[in-house]
Amino acid sequence: MTTPAGSGAGFGSVSWWGLSPALDLQAESPPVDSRGDTEPRTPELDVLLLGSVDGRHLLRTLARAALWPSKRLHFFVLENNLEAVARHMLIFSLALEEPEKMGLQERSETFLEVWGNALLRPQVAAFVRAQANRLAHLVPEPDRLAEQLPWLSLDALKFRERDALEAVFRFWAGGEKGPEAFPMSRLWDSRLRHYLGSRYDARRGVSDWDLHMKLHDRGARVIHTREFRRWRDTGVAFELRDSSAYHVPNRTLASGRLLSHHGERVAARGYWGDIATGPFVAFGIEADDDSLLRTSNGQPVKTAGEITQHNVTELFREVAAWGRPRNTLGNPKQVHQDGDGSPEPAPAPEFFNVHFLPLGSAQTLHHRTCYKERFQLLYVACGMVHLLSPDLGACVAPGGRLVVELARYLVDLRQEQLQGFATRVGELAQAAGFTPRPQTRPSETFARFYKAPDSAYHRPDAAVGSVTPPPEVLVPPLEDQGQPLERRTPPSGRLKQPPESPAPPTENQTPKPESLTPLPDARSPISDL
Repeated sequence: MTTPAGSGAGFGSVSWWGLSPALDLQAESPPVDSRGDTEPRTPELDVLLLGSVDGRHLLRTLARAALWPSKRLHFFVLENNLEAVARHMLIFSLALEEPEKMGLQERSETFLEVWGNALLRPQVAAFVRAQANRLAHLVPEPDRLAEQLPWLSLDALKFRERDALEAVFRFWAGGEKGPEAFPMSRLWDSRLRHYLGSRYDARRGVSDWDLHMKLHDRGARVIHTREFRRWRDTGVAFELRDSSAYHVPNRTLASGRLLSHHGERVAARGYWGDIATGPFVAFGIEADDDSLLRTSNGQPVKTAGEITQHNVTELFREVAAWGRPRNTLGNPKQVHQDGDGSPEPAPAPEFFNVHFLPLGSAQTLHHRTCYKERFQLLYVACGMVHLLSPDLGACVAPGGRLVVELARYLVDLRQEQLQGFATRVGELAQAAGFTPRPQTRPSETFARFYKAPDSAYHRPDAAVGSVTPPPEVLVPPLEDQGQPLERRTPPSGRLKQPPESPAPPTENQTPKPESLTPLPDARSPISDL
């Protein structure tokens, strides 16, 4: 509901970045035991992710894979819009780019701008156009796609979804010329005005209040006032060059919605993402390097932007290490040697693949035998919790685990709403057949559950019929918001938090529419619980 004080809908209806730190999914998964196999084989880990949006968990898992016993990793990703699928593909293509073609620093900076900035530098925009043009030609040709991107599988997508995905890439590649095709600065200001209402003229004070009284109090103390204000005003979170260099709209943040215009439902392209929290949480509030979290006179020495750049650079460095000899990765048995006995660089890694599932298939996956009790780990983002059900739980193997992202960093929610959200998550998980994991420390960022080994889908589910609908704080289903056109023990998957953060420690230390000027937000997924 819109009031004179604004809509309070800062989260938006489309997620472009995560609202929790990146996880190592292997650290969250149960041990994979292959001792019962008659033939020796590489263990496999199957993970289902709902609403992971930006691929941060996948990238961190791949970067840390060398620290774990060898496994084949199968990631199954389900999003609620095709633009998010396209961003996944673009981000992974960038992360796995050959070092000879793009240096480490250039890759990390390009990633930060494409991922978190509303405006791009011209050279980064040129990169997006080139990659989008390449992907637009690969999507309709499965053979070429499998040859050039062997880690990617679009086989599960419907043909109309692949056509729409191709259209997304063609828009990114400049299919509609000129900045008016996606006037990002105007769209951002329109969203901000609608969000703040009469508080718009005092937006700097509102920004400071949200930062200091909410994000800082919830553990994100390293986010600096200057960078948070800049992002709230312009949408530029990571200013790696002079501010005048950022003026090209980031088309990867475009999506569509069906809006009411003069009594008719019309499709409009616009920016419907987050304008309240920002992309700082995913990589910018935790770090492996303690020096990045150091404080001086009670203030963090490094900003969230600097920590994000460092973490992303190190993550890409670890991913690039796949090209080094295997003995440097802790797998000396797999080292190939040439004639003079020196180790030969390992081939391109094929130990992982990413499968994209059809939109809206969360409640029907259990009907397919190949997904029944298949996954050892299920990850659900806070905007997709309404999909957590017994049907979805049937896809998790007995003994498997569930990780649910909580709404800790949603600044529009009060403390009692956050507690109500966490309680509701527990109820939905229990109805889906999961139990809170024992011996885990309380966390305000993630809720962790497991499926008892004796759990089975055919068990009586009398409580299922009495499960009430999830709170409206969750992102509504697509039909409600308009179809978007769019053996050693390794370190834990979680990074360390600043010591002064009040956050509790974690366990294990761890929508092609017409080009219209969109109307203000028609509906927000955030409301009172």
